[in-house]
Amino acid sequence: MPQVAQQLNLVDWDFVNAPSNRGIHAIHPYPAKFIPQIPRKLIELYHPGDGSVVLDPFCGSGTTLVEAISLGLEAWGIDLHPLACLITRVKTSLLESDFIQTSEVVLRRAKTRLTTNQVAVPNIPNLDHWFKPDIQTALAALFSEIHDVSTISTKEALQVALSSIVVRVSNQESDTRYAAIEKNVCVDDVFKLFERAVCNVARVISLFREDLFCTFGSARVLNQDILSISHRDLPKNVGLVVISPPYPNAYEYWLYHKYRMFWLGMNPIVVREKEIGARPHYFKTKPQDERDFERQMGVCFNLLSRVMLPEAKACFLVGRSIIHGREIDNVALLRRSAEPHGFEFKGSVERNIPATRKTFNPSHGKITKEHVIVFSLSRSQ
Repeated sequence: MPQVAQQLNLVDWDFVNAPSNRGIHAIHPYPAKFIPQIPRKLIELYHPGDGSVVLDPFCGSGTTLVEAISLGLEAWGIDLHPLACLITRVKTSLLESDFIQTSEVVLRRAKTRLTTNQVAVPNIPNLDHWFKPDIQTALAALFSEIHDVSTISTKEALQVALSSIVVRVSNQESDTRYAAIEKNVCVDDVFKLFERAVCNVARVISLFREDLFCTFGSARVLNQDILSISHRDLPKNVGLVVISPPYPNAYEYWLYHKYRMFWLGMNPIVVREKEIGARPHYFKTKPQDERDFERQMGVCFNLLSRVMLPEAKACFLVGRSIIHGREIDNVALLRRSAEPHGFEFKGSVERNIPATRKTFNPSHGKITKEHVIVFSLSRSQ
């Protein structure tokens, strides 16, 4: 059996006895993210140890980047979603020493805005359906005060803290269910939950950074469309790619974070139009199918071939998809996408998907397995 296949088969990729996905990886809700043990093990197995970069072209909430910098490596991430990039930057950055004090000022000033009626609620579609009027003003006051914070890293950490509670104080039943229900939430709850979220951000980042056994690397995050980014925007010494690409017709990341993005002044509709694999692409007048995803992954492999070192590994975590009742073998699809760009399939192994994973697409719940796949870039590239 080839070496890579042997290595893959020696690992229990289910990680059933590993610690749960908490701490810094749970700083903000995010769907379908890596359990951290997967990218960490892939980095340990396949990074060449030469100071080269770890790249995640669909970095999401930054699990790969966090694991890479905790191993002392330089990591780069790319994502179309501005909120995903925001979360990743916060998870991979240091907090300012006055973070808590600044949050207290923000909270105090937001409450003053409320009592003096100095709050402008943003024009967000269907806002009254999803948020009670007093909750709207409380959120608007907090977001406005955070916007005025001058230190970028502090501002972004406070935005992540407040974004993390938006669904909890809304009328939305849960992160993965768009049904309006009556919740017993008041203005005081908004402020208390924000204060608690701020403390959690400070605590988990401090615990992560104070690990005496870590020599931390650095991270850089690009908020760009992987299909339009140039190889000139990336480092030329990528020694390992670790990636969980969006599955066709599976997760709707834009929808999961729709109102969070609206509150932050981001545009989820623009994200939806460009999001690879988003469900709306497969149900419009001229729908996409798996061939479109294969083409998109071909663009991604072409980009990777321009920046990866010879014989560097590209590791994917991918499941199957269901499109109009047809089950799509994304492993075979990725192999077809990779080979024209100088990538050789080295091996794959199957793992079980936790039954607790939630999605906006019910048909995806029928998929119970996913694959860890390893490609290698040929030396001639």
